[in-house]
Amino acid sequence: MRTKIKKSSTFLTIFILYIISCMVIAPSLYISRTLDGISAWAFNVLPSILPFIFFTKVLSSLGTIERATARLPVPTNKMFGAPKVSFYVFLMSLISGYPVGAKMTADLYLSGQITRAEAFRMTSFCSTSGPMFIIGAVGVGMLKSATAGYIIFIAHALAAFLNGFLYRKVKAEELPKSAAEAKAQSADIGNIILDSVLSILSVGGIIAIFFVVITSISPILNLLPAPLAAILGGLVEITKGCIDISAAVPLRTAIIASSFVISFGGLSTLLQSLTMLGKLKMPVRLFLLEKVTHALLATAIAAILVVII
Repeated sequence: MRTKIKKSSTFLTIFILYIISCMVIAPSLYISRTLDGISAWAFNVLPSILPFIFFTKVLSSLGTIERATARLPVPTNKMFGAPKVSFYVFLMSLISGYPVGAKMTADLYLSGQITRAEAFRMTSFCSTSGPMFIIGAVGVGMLKSATAGYIIFIAHALAAFLNGFLYRKVKAEELPKSAAEAKAQSADIGNIILDSVLSILSVGGIIAIFFVVITSISPILNLLPAPLAAILGGLVEITKGCIDISAAVPLRTAIIASSFVISFGGLSTLLQSLTMLGKLKMPVRLFLLEKVTHALLATAIAAILVVII
């Protein structure tokens, strides 16, 4: 990922020193939380995401996706300013969840099937959570209501669709791809396995780090009102945020707040997606703006659905 850290960032320096101090003061706690993050990755993310990343990359390398979607009667160019293959990526992202959509978008760009501008447009609607997390984990597990899960999922999906329309005219300078990158996109099974494994390992590392981050800021969040603390925590890590939201506010408010948190994705998920988009050189500000508008749209749709239903 080509996200640069400014050397003059005083706030970031102070925050990192704070985290390091917390780790020194309570090493056993932070070792435990790091292991919790690795466990969450190993037992939940790894088995569900790795197969998607591997097999979709194989299809992308073979050009199967492009050929299969060429005849789809979906006017994606008019709706999103993107080729028809974007509809397939949108569906796969909705099915599998973060960060598969971002990974597929980057792979299509690197294999020459889409332009950089089209990739930027696709990230606005092809970076989504999936039904297993939204309906299963959040709806049934946390909110104790499958209906709530379906409302959040519908709001999330519709907002992604509208978000894609919002960014349909985004432009970008095309960048030359190196010979090494072109070779990496070949249908060589070894390259595909290596790339898939490295991608999922980077996701695991980010999850473990953010388990540490959320632990370090928990004492600060605990000073705030519970609903505000839950939402702010969700902007860092969506799973814990949704758990706290479900316990802090009534069901209808929880549906709306969870829609915002899930569609934004949390800093942990954003960093996972930006890692996948590294070779695409996706501007952090643009991707962050896309996720903010997605979250706002999902919140508005969820609020309407809550009133109607």
